[in-house]
Amino acid sequence: MDKDSARNLILAGIYLIGIVLTGIFGFMLIDDFSLINAMYMTVITVSTVGFREAQPLSDGGKLFTSFLILASLGVLTYFITSITQSLFKSQMSFFYPGFSKRKKNAKMENHVVVVGYGRNGDQVVKELMAFGSNVVVIDENHEIVINNIGRPIRFIEGNATDDEILIKADVKSARALITTLPNDADNLFVVLTARALNPALKIISRASSDSAEKKLRMAGVDSVVLPERVGGAHMATLVAQPDIVEFLEHLTLHSDTPTQLMEIACHELPEGMRNKPIRDFAIRRKSGANIIGMKTAQGELIMNPSPDTKLIPESKLFVLGTIEQIDDLKELLQEES
Repeated sequence: MDKDSARNLILAGIYLIGIVLTGIFGFMLIDDFSLINAMYMTVITVSTVGFREAQPLSDGGKLFTSFLILASLGVLTYFITSITQSLFKSQMSFFYPGFSKRKKNAKMENHVVVVGYGRNGDQVVKELMAFGSNVVVIDENHEIVINNIGRPIRFIEGNATDDEILIKADVKSARALITTLPNDADNLFVVLTARALNPALKIISRASSDSAEKKLRMAGVDSVVLPERVGGAHMATLVAQPDIVEFLEHLTLHSDTPTQLMEIACHELPEGMRNKPIRDFAIRRKSGANIIGMKTAQGELIMNPSPDTKLIPESKLFVLGTIEQIDDLKELLQEES
């Protein structure tokens, strides 16, 4: 039972107890009923059963009884409604595990919309969840949607080229969209529809050929991934330089290995650190982390920046280190003056 249902039941119970106590004390005070007779009159009045009176009522008693009937109708209706709703929600949660999560996911912001839940889409979702991102998946396959009910992911059944489906996925408030459909034309339509709904949306698309990549970029895709190209390069590297691949695999961004590669945004640099060279802050000595790359606010990538490289607001640092070292570096960038 959720908190809202529990609160409604408790409130309904309090109302019901209150009306019963009011009836008991009312009959005892107005017509000098005994406790048993007062309880009997209250029960038959509140329940609207209408058995004969325990003893004759005075005019005041009749007015009080009329008031009690009218008041109890509303209270009893509220009580029964609360119980019914609670039982309905419990049954729905049992047969439909995702029911209780729907309200929580009714409106999402700063999430990632993933279109297509095939092999690529499944891997994308796993990686995003490892980073703690909120994810909404759109897929036309009814069986996929049903089989994933109850997971901490919102699944929407439908065609992502339809404006209504993307709006249902809250694409207007999303931070990114990843389309992994096997057909390039479908991906292109998804991109055009999403870009029209959210011009600031970061869009990443799968492609199967160089020509499709060009068309997708013209349509407004920020990044295009060709799985065959990536997979082929990876396999070739496994033959030519296997140790490098093994080294990089130990730097997976969300693995349990001690050393990780992370991205740190410098959008909140203190005044004392802005536009000053890295050497001035002894980042390696104070945090133990290594800055192995930098992306400027203009999009320029700097590999292995020298100590003379200046920390510029709105830039990003690519840092190699343990979780503790990276956390220390983040604190240093926020607190240094």
